[in-house]
Amino acid sequence: MSSVTPIQSGFMVVDRAAREAREALLSPLATRSMDSKGRAREEAPDTYRTAFELDRDRVLHSKAFRRLKHKTQVFINPEGDHFVTRMSHTLQVTQVARALAVALGLNESLTEAIALAHDCGHTPFGHTGEAALSDYVEGEWLHSEQGIRIFQTLEPLNLTHEVIDGIRAHTWKIQPPPETPEAWLIRFADRIAYLTHDLHDALRAGVIEPEDVPKEIVDCLGPIRGRSWINVMVNAVIDESAKRNKVSMSADVMLAMKLFREFMFERVYMRPAAVAQADRARLVIHQLVDYLIDHPDDIPATYRNQEADRLTQVLDFVAGMTDRYALSLHDRLFRPRGLV
Repeated sequence: MSSVTPIQSGFMVVDRAAREAREALLSPLATRSMDSKGRAREEAPDTYRTAFELDRDRVLHSKAFRRLKHKTQVFINPEGDHFVTRMSHTLQVTQVARALAVALGLNESLTEAIALAHDCGHTPFGHTGEAALSDYVEGEWLHSEQGIRIFQTLEPLNLTHEVIDGIRAHTWKIQPPPETPEAWLIRFADRIAYLTHDLHDALRAGVIEPEDVPKEIVDCLGPIRGRSWINVMVNAVIDESAKRNKVSMSADVMLAMKLFREFMFERVYMRPAAVAQADRARLVIHQLVDYLIDHPDDIPATYRNQEADRLTQVLDFVAGMTDRYALSLHDRLFRPRGLV
């Protein structure tokens, strides 16, 4: 039974049961906290928060989340104050995803928990660091898998199955796809957020000019300046999802977003200066990993999972570094001060 306890001050204490009861008003397709597949380790429910609200708070207070403020999005270790970091990107993804969830009657708390956690496994130097670590493993080193490892092993938070699944499958290339519509929202929100804020960072840095953006993209999404592109893409997800009863985007905007992404790869992400910078960052990662494999005792005890093999311990440590920590450690190891 739900309970809402009146307080003399006029407030009401809305406990977990009451919050779970409110979820009955969500869309029939929404994921309800009472129907969660649960946690790896059984625990008593919280007095006030639903399972997904508890997960959201745990992620937000984690060390892995805090480190995002000093991790790169696109421009490696930028000096300007307004360039997007991995944390500001995460907050923008979260806001876009929440807007989608509310409009479609999905579970906002589950959506927010996945969005806040989705990039916590990222390396320093963005996808460049991810590619560098892939050189040490069979197949591909994935930040999504590392995110799960962080929250299950390195900083175990005992998150619900649904949040773990959302972290696992938040990128489009991962199969099988997400199990919940809330996790599907993160796929769209992530792409909407990173394309638009990376575009504005590139414009601010003078890498591209507004007139460089292909006309067919502007014709569909509208003027470049301002927030209109986010609004157009968000509305395209809401309207199309409502029509099809599955999370999706209208075909015309989806095509524009595809062309937008191709343009960003060609003119921003893979431009010669970015490739040269990525090569330098990759060398930093390689040299740190190689050094630590030979000197594992230099890994602080608080960053080591002693049950893992040596390579995994090293990759855990390096993957968790912020950009500035990686550069500082690299300078100390390979460019010590005082040497001529």
